[in-house]
Amino acid sequence: MPFDNFLTEQHISVVKSTIPLLESAGSKITEHFYQRMFSHNPELQHIFNMSNQHSGKQQFALFEAVAAYAKNIDNVSALLTAVERIANKHASLDIQPEHYLIVGHHLIETLRELAGEAFTEEVEESWATAYGVLADIFIKKEESIYNANENKSGGWRGIRKFRLIEKRIESELVKSLVFEPLDGQPVANYSPGQYIGVKLSVPGHDYEEIRQYSLSDRPNGETYRISVKREIVGIPGVVSNFLHDGLRLNDEVDVYAPTGDFFYQNRQSPVVLISAGVGLTPMQSIVEMLAEENLSKGKESQSICYLHACENIEQHSFKKRIEQLAKKGLLTYHHWYRTDHMEGKNLHHGYMDLTQIEHELPLVNGDFYLCGPVSFMQFAKQQLVTLGVDASRIHYEVFGPHEGF
Repeated sequence: MPFDNFLTEQHISVVKSTIPLLESAGSKITEHFYQRMFSHNPELQHIFNMSNQHSGKQQFALFEAVAAYAKNIDNVSALLTAVERIANKHASLDIQPEHYLIVGHHLIETLRELAGEAFTEEVEESWATAYGVLADIFIKKEESIYNANENKSGGWRGIRKFRLIEKRIESELVKSLVFEPLDGQPVANYSPGQYIGVKLSVPGHDYEEIRQYSLSDRPNGETYRISVKREIVGIPGVVSNFLHDGLRLNDEVDVYAPTGDFFYQNRQSPVVLISAGVGLTPMQSIVEMLAEENLSKGKESQSICYLHACENIEQHSFKKRIEQLAKKGLLTYHHWYRTDHMEGKNLHHGYMDLTQIEHELPLVNGDFYLCGPVSFMQFAKQQLVTLGVDASRIHYEVFGPHEGF
């Protein structure tokens, strides 16, 4: 299906007229689409997160994306935030233009098979054109990411071989893994908060697995560190459990260059890092970089407030490190434990309640970074907005298929 990049008013009108059909079919459309695509092109199972397929997250996310595009087809600028996030995710999967041809073909055939007589030649031509316009936006954006990564000092395009050189326990459920490149050459720096794509062959599984993991240390030009939570609730994490138990020192992995649209934005304003659970991994990268900078700045150092919530003290990763930095005067912190009753001015019981410490927060001029489960970020963002923080100063990271809030 060749891409046609010119949308007419008629195309827009026809696509919008199909919105009720999309909404009535719901996620059946995307379920059928993925079944069809994997049946005809099983090699794509090496790229897609099959755990998200089994849980239904990917199908739901794709349906939401298709519906959002149909509703905003005459105002694509309204989708630019989502496009940026998805394009960065695609870059960590090494998505190429030929993949869009395959996806476009199966999307059109899915609509044909499910819509029946309603899928007229006019509807087909309009949707094919609309898809081509969107695909072209993604292809150009992703190429710009690949090109930028390739031309960085220590950068590359596609796969690069790394070996595991260190593995350590951070908490009851989290282990950190440090990788260095096999070629012995420098690695590209990154913006703290970004992630890498890690490609693995897991014993007992037919397809390769690619996962994104936030980098959890400041850039050093030599190695990358990720910190991985063992997934034990619901369906056990195929890749996370393998990284915990199966990957050994000196084992090799394939790595895609750092990317991601969530990262520290150097606006020289006070910084508040807010996380829950393993959402602290990108925050740790940010705090390590800022703490290092503050060491050299002395009295001119930047204000850092580190807020974290987790189930209990056993599941609190990097706790000693944060307390160590606080003792040096490099940051302030508060921790919330849902089940543990801890005592101390920096320790709290239950869910994170920002009203307890609002007098310490830079509500007017601070930048607030959120990472954790979507429900937690919704909860934290609402508290910040209620306290008067401007939404433009609230930045967030989402794991897995794109979700907004």
